[in-house]
Amino acid sequence: MSKTKEPFIINRLKSVKYAFLGMLRLIKTEASIQIQFVIAIIVTVAGFYYSISNTEWIMQCFAIGMVMSIEGLNTAVEEVANFIHPNHHPKIGIIKDVAAGAVFIASIAASIIGLIIYFPKIF
Repeated sequence: MSKTKEPFIINRLKSVKYAFLGMLRLIKTEASIQIQFVIAIIVTVAGFYYSISNTEWIMQCFAIGMVMSIEGLNTAVEEVANFIHPNHHPKIGIIKDVAAGAVFIASIAASIIGLIIYFPKIF
């Protein structure tokens, strides 16, 4: 007996639901995402306070999304690595370090964007 295929819109809505639940799990369980979320709120408030331009809003939103998305991927890589090999292993360590390095690169880029936007407004 074959399973009937779900309508496209139902399938997409389920995908959005699972993505939303994944985002909530990240925010609830990962300290690094929680810190980044607080920073995102602070710079968003700063954006309103300093009346940043539309272009600056775009860059700020992109930077926040980039860092938090890559942090989510880093968490996923760590979870898979821990599942595959729960004990310390040099190769798993390299995999985790590279994933963390990607977050670091994104964070540096986001910090530079923040400095470009806010340094002239503050000083």
